[in-house]
Amino acid sequence: MEEFSELKSARLLSIYARLLNESVLNKRELAQEFGVTARSIQRDLESLWSFLSNEMLGQDVVYDRAAGGYRLTKAAPKGLTNGEILAVCKILLESRSMCRGEMLPILDKLVDCCVPEENKRAVQRMIGNEKLLYIEPHHGQPILQGLWELGQAVQQKRVLEIEYRKLKGQETVKRTVEPVGILFSEYYFYLAAYIRDIDRKQAFENPDDLYPTIYRIDRIQSFQVLPEHFTPAYASRFQEGEFRRRVQFMYGGRLQKIRFKYTGPSIEAVLDRLPTAQIVETDEDGWVISAEVFGKGIDMWLRSQGQMIQTLQTN
Repeated sequence: MEEFSELKSARLLSIYARLLNESVLNKRELAQEFGVTARSIQRDLESLWSFLSNEMLGQDVVYDRAAGGYRLTKAAPKGLTNGEILAVCKILLESRSMCRGEMLPILDKLVDCCVPEENKRAVQRMIGNEKLLYIEPHHGQPILQGLWELGQAVQQKRVLEIEYRKLKGQETVKRTVEPVGILFSEYYFYLAAYIRDIDRKQAFENPDDLYPTIYRIDRIQSFQVLPEHFTPAYASRFQEGEFRRRVQFMYGGRLQKIRFKYTGPSIEAVLDRLPTAQIVETDEDGWVISAEVFGKGIDMWLRSQGQMIQTLQTN
C-alpha cells in the first residue's frame, strides 16, 4: 500500500510539473504511459483541482476542447484586490445613497473581510476623511431591509400594495402595483412598477405609455407583499439595463429622439451622460449629437448645460 501511495504521489507530481510547463495533457495517453486506467488519471486531475482550489494558488485545471486535453490556467481571483476594494468604497461614499448608520458599517465590512491585514490601515486612511465627513441623504431613513424585500418581490413577481408620498404637495397615495425592477440614480434607489386599477387617461400625460411608473424607495411610506403573483407580457417586459440607458434623473415621460449641438470642452462627458448618444457630425465649433431618451429628465440636463447646448430637434 505504501508503494502504491508513493507511485500515485510521483504520478501527481509529474502531471503537475507538466501542467506548469504549459503542456496539454491527454487523459488516455497519460493512462498508457503510467500503466493505469483513464479513471485513475481522472481522479489524479480531480485531486489536483481540489488542491489548487483549497490552497487558492490562482491556478485551475481545465479541459481545453480545442486542444483535446487538460491544461493549467490562471483562475480568476475569488477575492477583491486592494484597488477594487478602494474603488468600491469610493463609489459608495460618492453615491451618498444611504444614511450613516447603513453606509459606514458596509464600508467597514468591506475592508475587514476583503483587505489583507497588512493593507487595512492604508485603505482606511484613504477613505477615513470621507467617512468622517460623510453627508447622508436628507431623508435620513434606513432603506436596506426594504430594498431587499422589494427586490425579492420583483424576482418572485409578487403584487405589492404601497403607500407613497408624492414629491409635489406631499400627498400620500395608495397603489396596487406589479414591481418589475430596482434602479439607482443620483443619490436614490427607485422601484419600477406597473400600476393596477387606474384610469390611465386621467392619471397619465401619455395614456399609451408602456413604461412603468418610477417610485423613489425612500418615499414609500409602507408596503405589503401580497400572495398574488403576476405574469408580465413577454413583448413588453421591463429591462432595467435598456431603461437605464435612456432615462435621465428618473423622470417619467415618453420615449423620444433628440438632436443637439454641443460646443463645450468635453464630448466624453456628454457621451457618458447619454449612453445612447451618437456623434453624427463634427466641425470646428463642436459636435452634433443624436440620442434616444426617455422622460422629461433630458430637458433638465439640456438646460443645465447653458450656452454649450443648442437643441436642434426633439420628437
